[in-house]
Amino acid sequence: MPISKRQLAASLLSTLRIEARDMMVGFLQLETTKFLDAPFANTRAAVVRQVWGTRGMEFRALDIEVVGLCELLHTLQALPSETPLVQEILRSGPHTLYVFHYGDGCQIVGAVLHGKANIPLPVSIVPRRGRKRSRIHSASASSQLDLFAAVSA
Repeated sequence: MPISKRQLAASLLSTLRIEARDMMVGFLQLETTKFLDAPFANTRAAVVRQVWGTRGMEFRALDIEVVGLCELLHTLQALPSETPLVQEILRSGPHTLYVFHYGDGCQIVGAVLHGKANIPLPVSIVPRRGRKRSRIHSASASSQLDLFAAVSA
């Protein structure tokens, strides 16, 4: 049974080691984000490690923005090479999201979101439930106002 965007988003949100998970989930929630046929959907940890290690070098050379790659490679280093993984590929416009899981769609190994050369990542995409940054920003703004009030008194 194929995984849904909703299930994939919920699984990504629960994977705390992926720092950019809010951005990735926001990308998943776009109407324009669609699943692509993954030519090698069933793969192994060693293959993913090799492919994404090489892509990391290519991304640096071509000035392609990417998030999640370091976490994915770090997680893959801890897995036995023969560990079976499933690859999901989603695209919207110039951006592509790759998500790797153990086959159940629930336990996410890692995810990588990237664009094309000289195209920034969609940083403004944050899911409704995951707007932690705006809360942090408003808390720091109120602290700044308190500081000004103390200085002018």
